[in-house]
Amino acid sequence: MSIIAVHHDPGADETSLRHRVVDEALHQAETHGWEAVRLSDVAAHLEVSMAAVLAEFRDLDAVANGWFQRGLEAMLADKPDGFHHWPEAQRLAHCLLAWFDALAAHRRVTVTMLRTKAHLPHLHTWVPMVFDLSRTVQWWRESARLPAPYGTRRAQIEEISLTGLFLVTLAVWSGDGSEGQARTRRFLEKRLAQGARCLRWVPGGHVEDRAHEPALQI
Repeated sequence: MSIIAVHHDPGADETSLRHRVVDEALHQAETHGWEAVRLSDVAAHLEVSMAAVLAEFRDLDAVANGWFQRGLEAMLADKPDGFHHWPEAQRLAHCLLAWFDALAAHRRVTVTMLRTKAHLPHLHTWVPMVFDLSRTVQWWRESARLPAPYGTRRAQIEEISLTGLFLVTLAVWSGDGSEGQARTRRFLEKRLAQGARCLRWVPGGHVEDRAHEPALQI
C-alpha cells in the first residue's frame, strides 16, 4: 500500500504533477471505474506527455500506491499536543482513522484498487501488497508511539494483532456509507476497548498505560 518509487529528479513541478496525475486518475475512476482508467487519457487531459507521466508512475498500480501514500502521510502527520500521554488504544485509533479519513472521499475507488491489487493472477501486485501491509502496520505502530522495540515479543504480538485489526476494520470501512464513517469508528473503538486488557501484562509497554487499556486483540 506504500508507494513504489520510480526514479526521477524530485522538484516542485514533479511533485505537483504527481498529485495532478493521482487526482485526475481518481476523477476518471469515479466516472468510468478504476480498471477503465488509462494513463494515456490522464496525460491527455493534463496536457502533458506520456513520458512525463512515466517519469512519475510506471503503471496504474503505482498511481494507486500514490493514493495510498496520502493515507500514510495523514497517519504520520503531526499529532495533537499531549498525544504521547494518551492511552495506547486512543493513539492507535487516532492514527488509523486518519488513514481512513484521508481516503474516504474516494472510498469506492479505493476498495476497487485493493481488489485489483489482490487479484490472484496479478502476482506483480498482490505479492508486493503483502509486504506493503506489513510496512503500513509498522508505520501505524510508529505513529501511535508504541514503546516496544521492533523484534521483541511484545512488538511481534502487537504487529500480529494490529494486522488483523487493520484488515477487519478495512472490511467494515469498505462498506461504510455512514456519515463521517461513524460505523467504522464505533467498530474500531469497540475492538480496541475489548482487547485493551489482553497485553496489559506482556513486558514492554508503559506502566502508566496499564491503567488506560493499553493494548488490543482481535
